[in-house]
Formats: sequence, structure tokens, C-alpha cells
Amino acid sequence: MATRWGICSAGRISNDFVVALQTLPAQDHQVVAVAARDLNHAKQFAQNHNIPKAYGTYEELAKDPDIDVVYVGAIHPVHRDLVLLFFNHGKNVLCEKPMAMNLTEVKELISAARKHNVFLMEAFWSRFFPVYEEIRTLLHQKAIGEVKVVRVEFGVNLLNVPRAVEKELGGGALLDIGCYCIQFCSMVFNGEKPESITAKGFLTDTGVVETVSVILQYSGKRQAIATCTMLTELPNQAAICGTKGIIQIPSFMWSPTSLIVNGKETKYPVPPTTKQLHFSNSTGLSYEAEHVRQCLLKGLKESPIMSLTESELLASMIEEVHSQLGL
Repeated sequence: MATRWGICSAGRISNDFVVALQTLPAQDHQVVAVAARDLNHAKQFAQNHNIPKAYGTYEELAKDPDIDVVYVGAIHPVHRDLVLLFFNHGKNVLCEKPMAMNLTEVKELISAARKHNVFLMEAFWSRFFPVYEEIRTLLHQKAIGEVKVVRVEFGVNLLNVPRAVEKELGGGALLDIGCYCIQFCSMVFNGEKPESITAKGFLTDTGVVETVSVILQYSGKRQAIATCTMLTELPNQAAICGTKGIIQIPSFMWSPTSLIVNGKETKYPVPPTTKQLHFSNSTGLSYEAEHVRQCLLKGLKESPIMSLTESELLASMIEEVHSQLGL
């Protein structure tokens, strides 16, 4: 039986998520409804993607009995209220990153998910790419020995994107793209809480993070260094350095498709599509969608790969960085 998806918000990332779902077998995934604040927008989205039902309110989507799981693709300042709405109607939720605006909200959502006995996962889609799967395998096998240093960077010019620069829209380099760096470091160190966090950076005139570098110190003299900026393009590379070798992602960003292990490169192309996409390699959203399906089929209430405990840890780390920058 197919997993029946409801789509919350008809924006660009929701478009790409639905296109990605359409690269998967129809007997496994079906989009049955979409909701937006504007009914005409929802209807146009539904028409573009052959979705049977379109709603002009999120409440209607929450009440739809034919939905197994809701994908929340709205901007993050409204994540808390939307996710709670869907929980109150017994819906499972895949919520775009960051899950909420601060640690308090993240804890509230996790508590609510457990109270309502529903599935919740933060949609860090990168975690489910074959590149990440291979990294986890290599680390488990100790293929590069003991990891000592992790370096990662993510920088693109987003200063002309209102969502990225306006505080009320949840802007800032750390929440928008830097969180990918933080979660990468956390994954490499298996969700371990760092012993210390040191952050240095700059804010924009609008009061959000423009550029920041973060040093995460772990036990046993292990360290991760993450840099993100929305001021300019960076080389956007990542490296995991161990006592017996190096794992490199030559093009980090959010959707890596190649991996270099001790000098040998392997490519992992994403599923093809002829439909319009707004973000690079975003048919790779299919990987996290299939993971959610597998979790639901097993009756799980959270992901073993992107756990709620780690979402809480990431939120606490991001909040600490914001605090050190004066936010």
C-alpha cells in the first residue's frame, strides 16, 4: 500500500519534494493533497503535479483522513504552529529544517510528538544521500582510523533573498545553510555532545548571521571546524581526517553526489527528471521520503538516522552559536 502524502505549503521546496516523490514507484508513494494559504495557489500547484485535492487552509489538510504523513515545506518561523496543528489531528510529520526557531520550540515539538504517538523527523535530506550512507559505513568500519579533525564549509550569496536576510522570516546564514555544516559534524561524531563550542562571526544590518565560523571541541582531542556565509561563494568542501586517511566531499552544499576516499573518487548521481526544479540535485529528496516510508512501515515514531535526540542537540548547538554572536 502506498504512503499517502499531504503537502503543507506550495512553495519552491514543496515543488521539488513532489517532483522527487514522482521519481519513486507510484505504488509506494502518492501525493493526495496540497494546502497553501491561498486556495488559487494550491489549486495551481495541484494542477501542475496532478494532485487530487487542494486546500486553502492548513486546517483542512490536517483534517483530511486520507493522509498518512504531512511534509511541512513552509518557512521555519511557522514550523512550530503547523506541526502542532498536524499532531493534534494525529498526523505524522516530516518537517523541513530547521525544525523550529529555537531549542524551546524543538523540545516542545518532540514532546508533542511523543504525547500524540506520531512520527516526527527533521528533514535534513542530506543525511539520506548515498554519499552520507557511504560515509557512515566507512566510519563504522574505521576505514580512515580514528577521526581527529572535520572541516566543512558552505557559502553562497543570499543577500538578495528576503527569506535569508529578514529576521522575522527566520533569516541568517546559520539557520539557512550553516545548519547543514553543524549536522554534518554531528553525524561524523555520532551525535556526541561537544565539550565546548566557540563561534566568531558577523551580523547583517538586519540583525541576522551573515558569516560565522564555529569550532566544536570533542573529547579525546577531536575537533570540527565549520564555516558558513551568505555573503559570498565558498569552495564548499568537506573533509573528515582520520589517523589512517581522509574522506572528502568535493562539493558539499546540501546535496553531494561524489565522494573521495584516500584519493579515489566515486560518483552517486541523483534520480533523473524532466520537470522543473528550484534547487540543485533536489530529486535527491526522494531518499529521505523513502526513508520516512520505511520508518512508517516499521511502526517507528522517529528515524534511527535523524533522531529526535539529535535534532534537539543540533538546536542547542545552533542556539549557543547565536548566543555567542549576540542574538
